[in-house]
Formats: sequence, C-alpha cells, structure tokens
Amino acid sequence: MPGWAWSVVVAAGLVAWWVVYHQLPALSEWIVSLLPVARDTHTGEALAFFFYDVPKVMMLLTLIVFAMGVVRSFFSPEKTRALLSGKREGVGNVMAAGLGVLTPFCSCSAVPLFMGFVSAGIPLGVTFSFLIAAPMVNEVALILLVGLVGWSVALVYLAFGLAIAIIAGWVIGRLHVEGWLQDWVRDIHSGATTPGAVESDDLSMTDRYRLGFEAVREIFAKVWIWIIVGIAMGALIHGYVPQDLMVRIMGSGTWWSVPAAVLMGVPMYTNAAGVIPIVEALLGKGAALGTVLAFMMSVIALSMPEMIILRQVLKLRLIAVFIGVVASGILAVGFLFNALF
Repeated sequence: MPGWAWSVVVAAGLVAWWVVYHQLPALSEWIVSLLPVARDTHTGEALAFFFYDVPKVMMLLTLIVFAMGVVRSFFSPEKTRALLSGKREGVGNVMAAGLGVLTPFCSCSAVPLFMGFVSAGIPLGVTFSFLIAAPMVNEVALILLVGLVGWSVALVYLAFGLAIAIIAGWVIGRLHVEGWLQDWVRDIHSGATTPGAVESDDLSMTDRYRLGFEAVREIFAKVWIWIIVGIAMGALIHGYVPQDLMVRIMGSGTWWSVPAAVLMGVPMYTNAAGVIPIVEALLGKGAALGTVLAFMMSVIALSMPEMIILRQVLKLRLIAVFIGVVASGILAVGFLFNALF
C-alpha cells in the first residue's frame, strides 16, 4: 500500500476513534442496563466504572502509543545512546528525563533500555534519570491526568516528576556507585566506548506507520492485563470502599498518610495507564491529591517486579540507594501537593 493510502487509513481511523471515544459513557450505561444488577447499587457503580474505563484507557493508549511509535521511528536507539553519552552529566540527566517522558514504558519495560544505556558507557546517574522518568512521567499519565484533575495539576505533576528524575539521577551519579553494579555489567560499562555518529534511517512514511502499529502491538502485549487489573481495582474501590475508610488512610489531615500510601504502592505493579483509574476512584472517595499522587508514583516507579529485574543488573546496595532517593522525592511531592492543593 502506498504512503498516501496509509495516510488516508490513519486519518479515517482517527475520525472513527474520536466518534467512538465520545460515545463511551452512553455505551457503559447501556452495558450495565443489560445486566441483572441495579444501577444505583455498589455493584452497579463498580460495573459502570469498569465498562467505561476499560475502553477509554485502551483507546487512549492505542492512540498515544501509535503516535509515539511513529515519532520514535525518527530516532534509533543508537542515535539516542550517542546523543546522551556525549553530554555532560547534568545536561545528560535533563535529556534522559525528557526522553523518559516520551517513552510509554512501565517500570519493567524501561529496564531493558536502561541496561542498554549502562552497557553503552553512558554515566550511571544519567541512566537512572531515564529509568525514573520513563514510568513515572510519560505522555499516557499526563494526558489521563489532564482529563482527571485538569491542566494545572498535570503540569505541576510533570514539573515535580521531572525534578525527581533529574535530581535523583544526579545524586546517584555524584555518589560514584559504579562499583555496585553487578560484575558483568560493570565490566561492560567500564570498557564501553562512546558510539559514533549514526546515519539517519531511510524510512518511508509507510514504514513509520507500520512501526507505529507494531509499537501498539508490542506495548499492548505487555500491559493490557495490568490495565484491566488496575481498572478492576479502581472499580472495586469506586463501588465498594467506604469513603470514610479512604479518607482515614489517605486524607489530608493525617501526616502519616503520604508515607503509608508509598508503602502500600510498592508491592503493587501496574503502569501509568493502569493506575490512573485507581487514582480516579481514590480522589472520588475524598482522598488527598498529594497522597494519591504519592501512591501513584510509588506504584509505577518503585514496583516490586521492577526491583526483581534490576537485581540482575544492580547489587542490593545500589537498589537500596535507588529506592531511598526516589522514595524521598515521592514523599516530598506528596507533602507539597497536599500543601498546595
């Protein structure tokens, strides 16, 4: 199929996406009406939440990942590594965090690219800035947050999330903990050479569209189950969890709510798209914004599965440093958001 035909198909798909997306509220109510459940019950509330949020999140994820897949086709991994490895550490932290914003990865999906950066000889602190920013502050989380809490809060979240990634990466870099990499990784890191300039990829728009569709397929294969699990948890919270209980745990009047939210988030695992429905449900139950965002950040930036994968690359001491630095930043964000909002 020629490039112009692919462009027509993509344009038609965008129109269809827009029409279907705006019919989702009515569609969810219609589905619940077909079930033997009263709409005004806890079960009815939970089901309506679930049947609305599943297609909403899936559709947003499809659109965003496809667009970013096309954008990333202009930047090969070799070019990215060459770009980051040639910069001073502070500039590299900023660039790596910015790259993380543009990659729709969950924490575990970001680890392979993190490993590639380390193997390419990029400063360790710079690679950590990417590892933190990729799951915590990406376009999926930002766009969903805009719809949930508005532009002002989403932009403040972006600023604080980037600050955590940049500062935490810089701090880890200043600690000079390369000796705390696993031995095989340290040997590669210390002996790596900076990649040379890489020629631009000669891809047609047809190739780039195909890469966009491939990105959707690959990302969905990794995260779809976690999206459904996250939405199901959000639906249960939305429909069944008493408001008073959530306010006691995550209410703004209790100083310990922020650290408690972080501790609750670490054992869980989902990505930004999967945790947003839980955030929506918690906010609807009266939880404090800063506490809920601290919970969200800990789920997607300090997940237990991510730590298990990182154990193959980092020694326990470096994992502990990583958790301590990032958790401190998350706690600061939680307390600041509770004070500001």
